[in-house]
Amino acid sequence: MEPFRGRASVAGPPAPGEEGGAAGAAILRRAKFAIGQIVRHRVHPFRGVVFDVDPVFANSEEWWLAIPEELRPSKDQPFYHLYAENEETTYVAYVSEQNLLPDDSGQPVAHPDVPRHFKGPTAGRYHLRNPACH
Repeated sequence: MEPFRGRASVAGPPAPGEEGGAAGAAILRRAKFAIGQIVRHRVHPFRGVVFDVDPVFANSEEWWLAIPEELRPSKDQPFYHLYAENEETTYVAYVSEQNLLPDDSGQPVAHPDVPRHFKGPTAGRYHLRNPACH
């Protein structure tokens, strides 16, 4: 999966029509985590580096329905693309904001794509090698 696909950022100030906009306008929350931030899953034993953010759920309905109904997060929150790792492997994960926490371990993430796109880490986050890509 290629990072930095140019989706609208939810980390900046609200656009016209978001917060306080016209009646019926979608309200987008500000993303809690930034590109390059190291995060961990609230329940499952994995962590990763944020490389992209969707302002709301933007995966397939098949993916959504594969989550047990009692565990499905709300679709109207930011979802994060992570270069993820657990004790066995590395992979790309797609995780709702409600299921992420900042990772304060101070350890780097061993995913092979991280050094291709990021420098660091320093102070719990990585920095884009080419910020113009995002």
